[in-house]
Amino acid sequence: MPNVDTTKIRFAPNGYVYMAPAVGATLPTDVGDGSTPPAGYTSLGYVTDAGVVITPTVNTDPVNVWQSAVPVLYNVTSATFSIQATFTETNINTTELFYGATWEPVLDGGGSPTGSYRLDLTGSPSLQEISLVVDWSQNGIHNRVVIPRSMVQERGAITLVRTAAQEFQLTIEALDSNGQLGYILTNQSMT
Repeated sequence: MPNVDTTKIRFAPNGYVYMAPAVGATLPTDVGDGSTPPAGYTSLGYVTDAGVVITPTVNTDPVNVWQSAVPVLYNVTSATFSIQATFTETNINTTELFYGATWEPVLDGGGSPTGSYRLDLTGSPSLQEISLVVDWSQNGIHNRVVIPRSMVQERGAITLVRTAAQEFQLTIEALDSNGQLGYILTNQSMT
């Protein structure tokens, strides 16, 4: 069989999801080492063993003509790039993205912190715009997806039970960034 190489079959046994505020983020230009966050980014923590789902989508409409029973061209009507993951770590980044609100310290009558925090769920939440980075690696081959601008598009439900960890399911969609949805970096030879 010509042009086959089993050393180019990839898995993703190691990976991380990082975020930063989109405004002012310094976008990474290298693939990284597979375990260090890019400068200015923080981790969203553990992801379930289902991993991260990366979905590029291009929607098209056919251009039909009188002279042919099949389309002669397809016109792009929309494009999306989404990241879906279920996070199991309850931390400030994951919970603020999930609930669409910010944690604030609870103060006592004298204005001193009590050690408790409050997250107010409003009737008109403001959506946070973030920059997202997904890293994954295997045997020294590192890959990185960078999304300069994105927002949480969908949230799953949290189930509170005795026998399972809380899970925060998020689908994050890329927003236009000067005509781009994002980019992918790798140190794997593409020749």
